[in-house]
Amino acid sequence: MKSFKNKVWILLFALLPVISIAQGGSGGWCSNNNYSRLFNPATIVELKGTIVTVEKIIPEKGMSNGIHLVLKTEAKENITVHLGPEWYLDNQDILFAAGDKIKIKGSKVTYENKMAIIAMTVWKGDYHLDLRDAKGNPKWNGWKRAQKNKPNR
Repeated sequence: MKSFKNKVWILLFALLPVISIAQGGSGGWCSNNNYSRLFNPATIVELKGTIVTVEKIIPEKGMSNGIHLVLKTEAKENITVHLGPEWYLDNQDILFAAGDKIKIKGSKVTYENKMAIIAMTVWKGDYHLDLRDAKGNPKWNGWKRAQKNKPNR
């Protein structure tokens, strides 16, 4: 029995890189899934408001945890703002919390039959966080490789 368990563990570890590659190495947060295709450059908006809540979501089966905000806009409406994968946001120099005043730029989409924003850029005070380019391509694609290839200073 012990030998069988060892073989199962070996097989599991052998398959992990394949699973990671299948998801684009980003926990499913790539630019070619149904969720990412919601982003539409023709629907870019800018909003200012105050964060009501910061929550974890899984936008689509096969994706890892993501972070979204509920933003109370200057027009006093609550809008969901989708940022990106939790693992990426955890490695940035900016944190978001309820009560923070922010400005966001992103694509207005319909997600689960409700209006939401898929964020491109978020500004908080003097800081900003770029999440996607104007076409919706995520900044985290290849991010870990880029971090490894940075020259030492």
